[in-house]
Amino acid sequence: MTNHNADRMPPLPDSHLSLAQKSAKAEIINGPRGTFEGPFIPLLRSPDLMNRLEKVGEYLRYGSILPANIRELAILTVARAYNQQTEWAIHHPIAVKVGVSPETLLALAEARRPPAPTPAEQAAWDFLTELESRRAVSTPTYNAALHHFTEQGIIELTTIAGYYATLAMIMNIAQTPPPAGERLP
Repeated sequence: MTNHNADRMPPLPDSHLSLAQKSAKAEIINGPRGTFEGPFIPLLRSPDLMNRLEKVGEYLRYGSILPANIRELAILTVARAYNQQTEWAIHHPIAVKVGVSPETLLALAEARRPPAPTPAEQAAWDFLTELESRRAVSTPTYNAALHHFTEQGIIELTTIAGYYATLAMIMNIAQTPPPAGERLP
């Protein structure tokens, strides 16, 4: 019987990597992440794409104008939408460190509205869940996000959703196993 949960794209042995793959892997390890895990394991099959995506992700995580709690709330909202255990396991502890409340984290895990978010968290959550369900946002939702995040922030919030959705889809098709850590119910 086939194991449908087996890692379809496990880590490639270093001895089997092309020069482009070795270079791409080293670039990520030597960058701000300092580690090579999660989506980069399957993405290494396309090293040029991986490097380009990683640069987008590096900006979104380390250069975005959005506050860290909003970035992490966005990432975990996407992880929940895609039932992506690896994204959740990696970003849950980061969200805790940057001040996302335990009540908000539990609500995100259970795919429900956070019970007492800050106004900015509420605007982000409304924006992201409406974008995910409708593939667009209403004028009131847009205006609430604009009030908290500016036009640049709205572009970055939308790009976080798209970037992490891309990673979630890649890990879902690859069946990338999550690292130890918090799990989605």
